Amino acid sequence: MAQVKQEETLKKIVSHAKEYGFVFPSSEIYDGLGAVYDYGQNGVELKNNIKRYWWSAMTLLHDNIVGIDSAIFMHPTIWKASGHVDAFNDPLIDNRDSKKRYRADVLIEDEIAKFDDKIEKEVAKAAKRFGDSFDAALFRTTNPRVLEHVAKRDELHNRYKAAMEANDLAELKQIILDYGIVCPISGTKNWTDVRQFNLMFKTEMGSTADGSMNVYLRPETAQGIFVNFLNVQKTGRMRIPFGIAQIGKAFRNEIVARQFIFRMREFEQMEMQFFVRPGEELKWFAQWKEARLKWHKALGMGDEKYRFHDHDKLAHYANAATDIEFRMPFGFKEVEGIHSRTNFDLSQHEKYSGKKIQYFDPELNQSYTPYVIETSIGVDRMFLSILCSSYEEQALDNGETRVVLHLPKQLAPVKACVMPLVRKDGLPDKAREIVNMLKFDYACQYDEKDSIGKRYRRQDAVGTPFCITVDHQTLEDNTVTIRHRDSMEQERVAIADLPALIDKEVSFKELLKKLV
Repeated sequence: MAQVKQEETLKKIVSHAKEYGFVFPSSEIYDGLGAVYDYGQNGVELKNNIKRYWWSAMTLLHDNIVGIDSAIFMHPTIWKASGHVDAFNDPLIDNRDSKKRYRADVLIEDEIAKFDDKIEKEVAKAAKRFGDSFDAALFRTTNPRVLEHVAKRDELHNRYKAAMEANDLAELKQIILDYGIVCPISGTKNWTDVRQFNLMFKTEMGSTADGSMNVYLRPETAQGIFVNFLNVQKTGRMRIPFGIAQIGKAFRNEIVARQFIFRMREFEQMEMQFFVRPGEELKWFAQWKEARLKWHKALGMGDEKYRFHDHDKLAHYANAATDIEFRMPFGFKEVEGIHSRTNFDLSQHEKYSGKKIQYFDPELNQSYTPYVIETSIGVDRMFLSILCSSYEEQALDNGETRVVLHLPKQLAPVKACVMPLVRKDGLPDKAREIVNMLKFDYACQYDEKDSIGKRYRRQDAVGTPFCITVDHQTLEDNTVTIRHRDSMEQERVAIADLPALIDKEVSFKELLKKLV
């Protein structure tokens, strides 16, 4: 039942995103292109605001972090050095009855999550039964049903971890069979063997068949930072520790693309590589873990919606890794990864390029290959988490309902909508004056169509924090009615006071101050 409700919630969000200009299926008039989406007029503003918040938090608040914008096309040897040519694979399994393809690791992780859900339900039931006297920690360590679920979860988890670390594809299939994991579509266990599939898109560069070279669309933005390490360090006179940030498109031939914009073939990343002394990487890893979680929580979407998930299987380049997960309608899912990448990347590029890529540390009077802490966040996943968290179908006291997006005000596509009460008596002209006053600082709209109530509902649906109504009193005393999105409360304010009032709520400055 809960699964059905979650699916219905996601369907409503997908429908809302299209109806109100946030996200459209790409190439829709040609029946679309699988797992590729376009951002509409409101979506691109929300997306740009997310990127602005991240970029400002990285480059404005840290005097030792700078940004670059590297090319999507890169020399093919880069992907050999990084390990993507040989190791960038997903373990895939097909169901013969539904003809659908799945990632074997995701199927097993979903099964592990079911045990976690059972444990939490037992705890929740007991908390309701015992009230204030309930000791959750004691209950988790003594209740027989909870202990039984924990034992089963740990058994599955340990088998899965061992199989992933050994890259044992036969064992992954056996786990799926042993735990009776069925295809969500057909409901059957008629599975093929698990096999690996490389996710990189390949194309050719060159004007003739003889002179062309195979190149890849980059599957991540990080390598563009690593190959520019010396360029940035020398031209910026950067001293360790320092970071390089980048926002850009990446491409992966996802076979199991699903859950709307959560997993796409063309997506955008916000990545920062932080270069540190060898031996200090785990200290910095811990610091960046906390800093990145603080960045998310500052948006005020609910601290309980976030959690860390440490990796069971570390990538070939890492000695520590964790995900920041957000509670989506379809469960806790990764929105950001923090990784201690050691010195793997710079060492590999030094090896494959034949160029020395090291840093001379004047304090230690020696050269070394820096270690790297990576923070990597998916713009599209961040966008989806905000959309899901903000969407509400709200029952009002008068028996009506409204659909409202409680977007963080700094990220809202439109900050204020100015509305003349009627389309006559000079009210539209006055409303236009107010728009012209505000538009240099905030994204504003003017709306005179339909009743004032319908106009409020339209702005609620796109998450506009403020609606400003111009009426006949405005012409007399230069005051307007300002309506607050979340509370629907209205107050009378002077037109001259509008900039300060709006700025207090939507300023990135106030948001960024929470991070320092």
